Amino acid sequence: MRMNLTKYVSVFNIGLQNTFVYRWNYFLRALFGLIPLAGTVFLWRAIFQEPDGKGFGGYDYGSMIYYFLLTILVSNLVTPTEDDWQIAADIRDGQINSFLTKPLNYLGYRTGIFLAGRLVYTAVTIIPIALIFFYFRDFVRLPSDVATYLLSISSLIMAAFIQFFITYSLAMMAFWILEISTIVFIVYSFEYFLGGQMFPVDIMPVGVQAVMKWLPFYYELFFPIAIFMGRLQGAELIQGLAIQSCWLVVTWAFAQFMWKRGLGHYQAVGG
Repeated sequence: MRMNLTKYVSVFNIGLQNTFVYRWNYFLRALFGLIPLAGTVFLWRAIFQEPDGKGFGGYDYGSMIYYFLLTILVSNLVTPTEDDWQIAADIRDGQINSFLTKPLNYLGYRTGIFLAGRLVYTAVTIIPIALIFFYFRDFVRLPSDVATYLLSISSLIMAAFIQFFITYSLAMMAFWILEISTIVFIVYSFEYFLGGQMFPVDIMPVGVQAVMKWLPFYYELFFPIAIFMGRLQGAELIQGLAIQSCWLVVTWAFAQFMWKRGLGHYQAVGG
């Protein structure tokens, strides 16, 4: 078991070295990624400055801006960056063959690469994110109890792996089709709309929220943010963590299933 762990630690270190080459690319991406935040600030400022703009869904102007600040932070921490294209390229270019002859689990290998990428991406982008938080510091409201931090971090970790396993499963489609960009774009559109990047999920009608809480997208971004902001308490919080845990297991199992089915197809056609 120690030897197996050593292998994946080595993969993680290789991922750090490879990803660090693109540090300026990541920095510029994060820097220009703040531009949409400016549009968001202007939009919600205009909404709340209307004569009847007294807030809705329990949000005022300050808490809404704070929510979008947290979406930037959480997105940088958990969202895979080009993992789907890299995996698809491995399959399409035949690089996957080298993993079939090694005692190395491909999902474990890609997990190491993903974690290394997130670490480098976060380290490179933390400065512009910290600056934007400092600029809007009057709107920042940190939790007052340790339990909220622990639950938020636990949910954040699960959100990261749910996103990664979904990305991995989508990339497995490259075993059957040459170009996966359309499928990735469709799923990303659902994630963007239903995951809380466009607006907080809990400003939606109650009936819509009830449906969204059973979908994985709800737990990819919005859920850990809602915990951190104290918008989920008691039974609702416990239920959410239970559902998120279930989605973590389901997405992991589906990723394994897609690998086995894809690999069977690959070998059947002489890959």
